[in-house]
Amino acid sequence: MKQLYLYFLLTCLSCGEKNNTTTIDEEVNGRAFATVDFEGYEAYLTEVKAPVVVVNFWATWCKPCIKELPYFEKLGKNYQDDVSVVLVSLDFPDQIERLEQFIEKHKLESQVVLLDDGNANEWIPKVDQDWSGAIPATIIFNKGERSFFEQSFTYEELEKQVKTFL
Repeated sequence: MKQLYLYFLLTCLSCGEKNNTTTIDEEVNGRAFATVDFEGYEAYLTEVKAPVVVVNFWATWCKPCIKELPYFEKLGKNYQDDVSVVLVSLDFPDQIERLEQFIEKHKLESQVVLLDDGNANEWIPKVDQDWSGAIPATIIFNKGERSFFEQSFTYEELEKQVKTFL
């Protein structure tokens, strides 16, 4: 519950003019991630070709998120032909250097996307109608199925859920 209040407080503080949609490349402006609004995020997900896609919403200031990130990285490596892992950062756009340093320090290999869209009241229900906005949160989907989880995972729990989609 504490995370939920913190997230909404931080979202309100970061509200501003909506950014232009950015397509996601491997590297944008020399960075290992792209900054997108929600439309850019949705467009990217339609381009992912892996049979199963795992999207994790996280932030560098979220301790449970940081704890589970290695599990997503391990999943991506262990199932690289069948699973695409997308790490959607909800860090503040004015703290890009912090995110860059975090990615480098933790040697993240999964696709990282910085979601810069201050209209959380509009896009959170589009991710999942029941999502409170708290993180970590994860979506696992393939062409025919979709599951949403507002929780932290162990590697075993994450792998078990992904296997139901393979």
